[in-house]
Amino acid sequence: MAANRETSSDKTSSRIRVLSSHLHSLPPPSRMASSEKDAALAATPSDAPTIFDKIINKEIPSKVVYEDEKVLAFRDISPQAPTHIIIIPKVKDGLTGLSKAEERHIEILGYLLYIAKLVAKQEGLDDGFRIVINDGPKGCQSVYHLHIHLLGGRQMNWPPG
Repeated sequence: MAANRETSSDKTSSRIRVLSSHLHSLPPPSRMASSEKDAALAATPSDAPTIFDKIINKEIPSKVVYEDEKVLAFRDISPQAPTHIIIIPKVKDGLTGLSKAEERHIEILGYLLYIAKLVAKQEGLDDGFRIVINDGPKGCQSVYHLHIHLLGGRQMNWPPG
């Protein structure tokens, strides 16, 4: 049974393979990034379709925990906490990262945070949770479609790193 368990390193490698196959800017598999940091540094900011667009269009399966006409929330394939959910707007509208937000995005930004609160409650994160939005290469953003990480189910540390 233990032989069938996927290690953290295997999960990271698997996630990077998925990202590299869907992001044009990542190097070929023979030179694949070995970490999320490397994947973020290799990604090129772009408004091009991303892996999240394929998840929204149901071209790539995901474990959806919440969906409405504006947002989709699904479990991260490489969780960094017992609960790790990605929350994305269904329409990117130029919002590839938080630094690209404009006044016209105010409604969806607030709505994403409100849905994060609802999903946290749905997931039983009554003792607390963390919201993370990575922005740009130094912020470790590897997918250029604004997304919120909802993390919980364990004690978070500070500083986050």
